Amino acid sequence: MMNKLNNKLHMKYTLLIVAVLCAYTTNSLSANNLKKSDKYNSKLFNIGKTASKQEIAGWDIDVRPDGHGLPEGGATASEGEELYDEKCASCHGSFGEGQGRWPILAGGEDSLTEERPEKTVGSFWPYASTLWDYINRAMPYTAPKSLTPDEVYAISAYVLYLNEIVEDDFVLTDSNLASVKMPNEENFYIDDRPDSTNTRCMKNCKNPADIEVVQSLAGITPDQEKAPAGKVPKTAASLSKLAIQGKATYQSSCFVCHDSGIAGAPKISDKDDWDKRIEPGLDQLVIHAIKGYSGNTGIMPPKGGNLSLSDEQVTNAVHYMIEAK
Repeated sequence: MMNKLNNKLHMKYTLLIVAVLCAYTTNSLSANNLKKSDKYNSKLFNIGKTASKQEIAGWDIDVRPDGHGLPEGGATASEGEELYDEKCASCHGSFGEGQGRWPILAGGEDSLTEERPEKTVGSFWPYASTLWDYINRAMPYTAPKSLTPDEVYAISAYVLYLNEIVEDDFVLTDSNLASVKMPNEENFYIDDRPDSTNTRCMKNCKNPADIEVVQSLAGITPDQEKAPAGKVPKTAASLSKLAIQGKATYQSSCFVCHDSGIAGAPKISDKDDWDKRIEPGLDQLVIHAIKGYSGNTGIMPPKGGNLSLSDEQVTNAVHYMIEAK
């Protein structure tokens, strides 16, 4: 009886060991295969290709609060004043007060507890590195990533000066940017609340076909075209086929500049300005919109800065702006 029991136990342990070895071997082979075939991911998984070091470097441009990632360079706030007036003031105002709906950069001290706080660089932002990083990535709006590192240091220093954080002769550099303390830094903290997971019920859901839009807000809802005072919006019936197709592109990529006239962009409602632009010919106007233009009348980055647009989409948007004026 005891021998039978021992034999059964021996067999179970043997099977267990074999199972563990098989699992380990399988996992090892899988890991080795994945490691060896990393550069062939596109063939195995059909999800693209392994990024090259050069491609990774193109995206790895973030700047940390401790200054890691900053390129060498520097400039004073006074050196940034002229650059700011040239590149930034048309949207953000000469003293950071903002133009129209564009963000206010300076002021707002002690307003964060008010009902409508002014969240400016000086009153709200926690780190100076965020200012440098954002300007470097996205500014100026009409030509992002066109600034040199020294120009970014200069404009950053001037914005800090507008907020009375540094003096006008302060030299902002890659070695001292992390030492600049922002007024609101201490009010930011790590959220230590535990994560919670909710399960979607996905039962008794409303049928999308039964949802009906009964009202929209003029000037806010994307499909609602806002017309200037005293002017009736153009209807689809009065627009050409190209203009109708270009309306969506205008609303998603063009209205920011052409609704407010930033950087000399002709406002969609300014008929006289558009008539002057059309004089050299519609084809020339389309070429400027696609390839970019810089002259006495303003700046037009290629495709309005949205290079993901096709030439056809830009052409249709031009037709829409001409016909909707």
